[in-house]
Amino acid sequence: MKKVLASIGIGNATVDTVLPSETVRPGETIDAEVHITGGNAEQEVGAIQFEIETRYRTEDGYQEADIGRVSLADGLTIEPGQEERRPVSIDIPYSTPITVGQIDVWIETELDIDLAVDPEDKDYLDVQPTPRLQAVFDAMDDLGFSLHSAECEADPYGRYTSQQRFVQEFEFRTTSGPFRGKLDEIELVAQPGPNELTLFLEVDRRGGLLSELTDMDEQKVQTTIRSEDKSTVREELERLIEKHA
Repeated sequence: MKKVLASIGIGNATVDTVLPSETVRPGETIDAEVHITGGNAEQEVGAIQFEIETRYRTEDGYQEADIGRVSLADGLTIEPGQEERRPVSIDIPYSTPITVGQIDVWIETELDIDLAVDPEDKDYLDVQPTPRLQAVFDAMDDLGFSLHSAECEADPYGRYTSQQRFVQEFEFRTTSGPFRGKLDEIELVAQPGPNELTLFLEVDRRGGLLSELTDMDEQKVQTTIRSEDKSTVREELERLIEKHA
């Protein structure tokens, strides 16, 4: 009877992933520990799955997406009340969105148990920008741009990347500085990597009604950021934006 109850989640084994810190950056590897506690009956665990997940917006609402996945495939038998601990290294992909605004990123841990409700654990992450992306944010602030919104959005046609189904877009609006009065907003899509940051910009110039209706006031450009120095990045972005303002 205990095995029957465990198969529907009553008295099932439980799982808890313990992270060294909730704060991470894309490109890092975190060393965590997964704790498994047996329930009321003996159960066979086929694998332990770790998935890094987020949500992104589509025309039909929000969908969840896997950004990265790790599996510990060495099965184990967990006895009633037994406590088992396993170390695991989890890579945080460079494509992981930063958690600004309403954007959530989490690690979901799942025990693969045949003929049973799989026990799960969810741990939310505080994802901070890479040093190059932080330099971009600091440079935009210096140039008088304020971050207005950030959203993960579907990229169904692979306009920015062919590696995943969505991108994170940042919208900046001018509040001061040399571009106040010249631009309405700038939208950024960033693709960090180990040695550089690919940056897509959509510069929305302040134009008349006709140009806005025909999108003639928008300029799309792409650049590569290799420096982590705010002053250097500021100069690069200022030249680029000035050229298309």
